[in-house]
Amino acid sequence: MSFVRSQFPAFSSPLMGGHAFFENAGGSFPCKPVVDRLHRFYTDRKVQPYAPYAGAQEGGAEMDEARARLSALMGCAYEELSFGPSTTANTYTLANAVRIWLRDQGAAIVVTNQDHEANSGPWRRLEAEGIEVREWKIDPATGHLDLERLRPLLADGKVKLLAFPHCSNVVAEINPVAEICALAREHGVRTVVDGVSYAPHGLPDFPGLGADVYLFSAYKTYGPHQGIMMIRADFGAELPAQGHYFNAGSLYKRFTPAGPDHAQIAASAGMADYIDALWAHHGGGEAAPVERNRFVHDLMRAQEVAVIQPLLDYLGTRNDVRLLGPKAAGARAPTVAVALDRAAEPVSVALGAEGIACWAGDFYAVRPLQAMGIDLDKGVLRMSATHYTSAEDVSRLIGALDRLL
Repeated sequence: MSFVRSQFPAFSSPLMGGHAFFENAGGSFPCKPVVDRLHRFYTDRKVQPYAPYAGAQEGGAEMDEARARLSALMGCAYEELSFGPSTTANTYTLANAVRIWLRDQGAAIVVTNQDHEANSGPWRRLEAEGIEVREWKIDPATGHLDLERLRPLLADGKVKLLAFPHCSNVVAEINPVAEICALAREHGVRTVVDGVSYAPHGLPDFPGLGADVYLFSAYKTYGPHQGIMMIRADFGAELPAQGHYFNAGSLYKRFTPAGPDHAQIAASAGMADYIDALWAHHGGGEAAPVERNRFVHDLMRAQEVAVIQPLLDYLGTRNDVRLLGPKAAGARAPTVAVALDRAAEPVSVALGAEGIACWAGDFYAVRPLQAMGIDLDKGVLRMSATHYTSAEDVSRLIGALDRLL
């Protein structure tokens, strides 16, 4: 834990260093390599990249490095990884391509009501274009997505695309992505997975999951404010390009309609620096990038499961809160949302006054909260951990909740 925290400047910051930080689902602390790379880029590389002089050459090389190293860690091809201003923006861009692809085909798509609105709203808008939108509904008692409820939605062969989350930002149950994608493939259905709430707990193994598209947010994954999208080359080539027509031959430019944020893309290589540092710190030697990533993924998950289980156990003893999602830490991300017997916002304010950072509201997860019968005026209290969350942080949170609830 001391090594991990030494990699995050926020823990030594006079402003945030004393906090128990449980707002990671809203945005994690950036790791030091990201901060250093961003500072370096703005210091002497903040020029148009790739031009024939030193700063431009270095800047372009660092942008390329970020794409090369992150794609290698996650097992996708260099060309299959795109950067965008946010996951929401990337999803809207992708949805517009799908709109054109499916127009006038009498096709259908499937969405869920477990998602953050960013992976729901852009797809639902396609209904206005004559594309049928079907909903894979959660169990209103648990928030669980049952695979048996998906099968009949795919049965008639009209569905061409399924969009669903790796895990919800309020329910937090980890969905069986590989199994869902395999079922979709049996029916000729393309899959789009929103990994925003999962990737911070271990970067995905893209080919292992079997998804056609996987999206997540770097700023929730120790990085800068960028959206990262991986799209299988065959699907990317099938969809109409959304960038400038003369860039259509480059897969990663096909879904980048605006100029890229040079500095933030370059700084994203710091995420790879951090993963490699964790690998090396734990005695890792020579290994392929995907193997290093899998090791660090499992390392992060093991730490999170151990740290967050006491909080889940404590909440399970109370009859004045409703815990959303599984009670077992191994079945979920360490994002813990609870509905209280009162408005949640004042509780988050009181926790903040004690140096415990979390928040309350709907977190753009209006559809799942409504489906589960949560009063949106009261909202939910959300406490989200990650691998740098300590057992002491959790004990401090439990003690404060015991006083305040």
